[in-house]
Amino acid sequence: MNKTFDSIIIGGGVSGLTAAIYLLRNKKSVLIIEKETIGGQISNSPRVENFPTINAISGPELSDRMFEQVSSLGAEFDMDEVINVKKENDLFYVKTKYSEYVGKTLLIANGVTHRLLKLENEEKFIGKGISFCALCDGPFIAGKEGHIIGDANTAMQYALLLTDYCTKVHIYTLFGKFFGEKDLIEKVNNNDKIIIHHKYELKAYLGEDKLNGLLFTNLNTNQEEKVDTENVFLCVGKVPTNEIFAEFVDLEKGYILTDDNMATKTSGVYASGDTRKKDVRQLITACSDGAIAALSIIKYLS
Repeated sequence: MNKTFDSIIIGGGVSGLTAAIYLLRNKKSVLIIEKETIGGQISNSPRVENFPTINAISGPELSDRMFEQVSSLGAEFDMDEVINVKKENDLFYVKTKYSEYVGKTLLIANGVTHRLLKLENEEKFIGKGISFCALCDGPFIAGKEGHIIGDANTAMQYALLLTDYCTKVHIYTLFGKFFGEKDLIEKVNNNDKIIIHHKYELKAYLGEDKLNGLLFTNLNTNQEEKVDTENVFLCVGKVPTNEIFAEFVDLEKGYILTDDNMATKTSGVYASGDTRKKDVRQLITACSDGAIAALSIIKYLS
């Protein structure tokens, strides 16, 4: 008979980790299931400057600190992917690719995944020229010119990071401006190694077995422009992947609907962080969601 956890948390990002801290300190048993990286999106961030009490810290270091804290409190982890969830007799049966677990409550904190442009060869070239993490893959293009597609904070952070490795960094935006923090926009605009290409629409990835070029339409001139490169960092947003939970939650454009207590339409099922429908998706709000969800779970269990 499988051990029954007080709560199974799907997602090891900051929201799920925060919830685990509150649950564990209240003597609840917790299993965290994460299919990719502990820390979630923040683990890919080169620099965090908006977390209270810490002037600056790298995303990986912040993730490591949270992991150590949660581990020291007794959380159990499984690096696996959830493929099915069912509810029987007020218990939740969570099946992963390699195991099955039982929980009294379920917290969905699985965040969001990278948005793709849905062009030919895109999925084929992921890891073969297309990357989503400048912190991870920047060192591999040291001494070369880097290329980024995106117009918000992540794209600008990556551009600044890549200037440490690259001779030049090209950043392509679909619109005629950046959308993000004024401080980042100012830093990007004032960095001589960053070349900004506004109003460029990517039309094709070029190459056979790996990326060797990009084909853009320059929307300023309506002319096609080819760029020879073996690297591109995609920073075009994130999307939720919650279809697997549709039996238990209401979805709006893929995001989970919750009340202010992070509760969903199903008793015992909660959601927190970027996976839920909300206006603000920041590190601190993900932590806040996790704390609220945990306190709601504690109340439910008692």
